[in-house]
Amino acid sequence: MKKRRYRATNVKQANWEKMASLAAGECVVFGVDVAKDDFFGVLMKTDRSVIETIKWVHPQQTRELADHLLELEAQNLEVVMEPSGTYGDALRGYLTGLGLPVYRVSPKRVHDAAELYDGVPSLHDAKSAYLIARVHLDGASAPWGELSASRRDHHALTAELDLYQSQHQANLNRLDAYLNRHWPEVVRILGLSTVSLPTLIGEYGDPGQVSAHRDEAQRLLRRTGRGLLSGEKIEQVLDSSETTLGVPCTPGERHLLQVLGCELLRTHKALKAIENQIGKGVDKDLVLRRMARVVGKTTSLVLETTQGTPLEYPNPHSYLKGMGLNLKERSSGKHAGQLKITKRGPGKARKYLYFAALRWSHQDPVSAAWYQNKVQRDGGLKGKAVTALMRKLALSLWYVARGEPFDTRKLFNARALGMAA
Repeated sequence: MKKRRYRATNVKQANWEKMASLAAGECVVFGVDVAKDDFFGVLMKTDRSVIETIKWVHPQQTRELADHLLELEAQNLEVVMEPSGTYGDALRGYLTGLGLPVYRVSPKRVHDAAELYDGVPSLHDAKSAYLIARVHLDGASAPWGELSASRRDHHALTAELDLYQSQHQANLNRLDAYLNRHWPEVVRILGLSTVSLPTLIGEYGDPGQVSAHRDEAQRLLRRTGRGLLSGEKIEQVLDSSETTLGVPCTPGERHLLQVLGCELLRTHKALKAIENQIGKGVDKDLVLRRMARVVGKTTSLVLETTQGTPLEYPNPHSYLKGMGLNLKERSSGKHAGQLKITKRGPGKARKYLYFAALRWSHQDPVSAAWYQNKVQRDGGLKGKAVTALMRKLALSLWYVARGEPFDTRKLFNARALGMAA
């Protein structure tokens, strides 16, 4: 195969007059390889011939590049990019505002095409730009439209939720580790999932201070327990502060425990506020309300931000595929490979749907029966059963979003499960 050289010219040194003459009256594609600073672009005709490979520094030289692109006398100019995080969003928005159509290609398609056209498996910036343009001309791209303001707000809200969840879980793990050193009994009595324990730790820090202020600590636990914390359990906590086997705290360690307790209370309060916000947003949207009855309000909003609504998909299996829950198989000759999900698309959607499937596998009698049968058939493998339930839920959401009532008996054969239809 003929060797291809991927040489790029800086936007300032490029011969734009020559490029304009070559592009005159032609349909031209500008494939862009996105980075943080150093961008590469390939101008390509529909016959797959390269007019020029350009490099520029973003954002300093982006306006200059866009001006040159607009001066090309091409019959039609299309820009195509990969969804590389947020680094390309400013360029996409700017070019769209100038009236240039922008398309997107999957990074996986570009990666898989590395060896396809030149027989060399290497992948670098200039070559990636070439492949992006080539893959687009081969029909493996889609128009890249702007998200609505409401969906962008929903995306920001779920990102904020992730932020506080990660902080809360990290501090929860830290507090668990320190309490097992300094007061191991209390995590067995109260548990870290309660509000009472972080409140107690935030106020007093270590068991020595709790023991020294027993009466005040007792009133604090009664107030934060709100009647759900029994007097017997409160006494167990207070007694353990006096007899603990834990290592006594230094002043610095006590202060650290107080900081962790206060941080947990802060993030817990923030998470509650965000969940209330999510609930209000879901209640205002008919499709999200329908989905929330199946997977919950937070999950329905996450699915909308990552996948769009099921109404945007032509059939249930396209929605399933968008979540990366469609099946793949690698079999050849006598080798029969296992069926696995592709895991394409955002993992966040699958994460939230996973927990929704777990809830259904325990709370709904029909789902629970099917789940147990599936686990038994698969030799005790619970993961495969949960994934199968996720696939069924994803398919059902396509119908639910269109107004059909959700009924688990439509997902499973109730008669085969020994349940009345």
